[in-house]
Amino acid sequence: MTAGIIFRKAELRDRNGLTDLCMRSKQSNGYDDAFMAQCAEELRVRDSWILRDEFWLGEADGRSLVGCIRLSVGDDGEAGELETCFVDPAWRGKGVGRQLFDRLKSDAQAHNLTCIGLDADPFAEAFYARMGFRTVGRSPSGSIPGRTLPRMELIWTGRRKSWPAQDARDGVR
Repeated sequence: MTAGIIFRKAELRDRNGLTDLCMRSKQSNGYDDAFMAQCAEELRVRDSWILRDEFWLGEADGRSLVGCIRLSVGDDGEAGELETCFVDPAWRGKGVGRQLFDRLKSDAQAHNLTCIGLDADPFAEAFYARMGFRTVGRSPSGSIPGRTLPRMELIWTGRRKSWPAQDARDGVR
């Protein structure tokens, strides 16, 4: 399903296209223009994210951005944060998100992470659950006062060479 898509590290030249992808994907969940205006600054991709974090993108036919994912590593070196994860609405259900998660998994392994957290859009909570994340609470929105988001985590015990399976038999809590 992802034939013709190249996955690569984001570069500074991709910043504006990534911001557009994030906005387009978020709005496709049914959010109105007023809501999106409140989220615009939080969704604007920064150069520092591209330079500092593990930021991957999927590109179709060498020009169209179809998805992106970004992992930051905490100061403790054991925890990471899934900061950005978006798929172009036209490419949902075609394996792009799963392919992006393969990159996330490789980065997590390379950094020997034992936990990845994220504040999920409510519309994406089920997808993250399929990827092995568990909802552990609520977090305040970075854009909308009074709004909370599902706080999710993927935690596994021990340092493993393989990504944990999505059930408790493999140490995922």
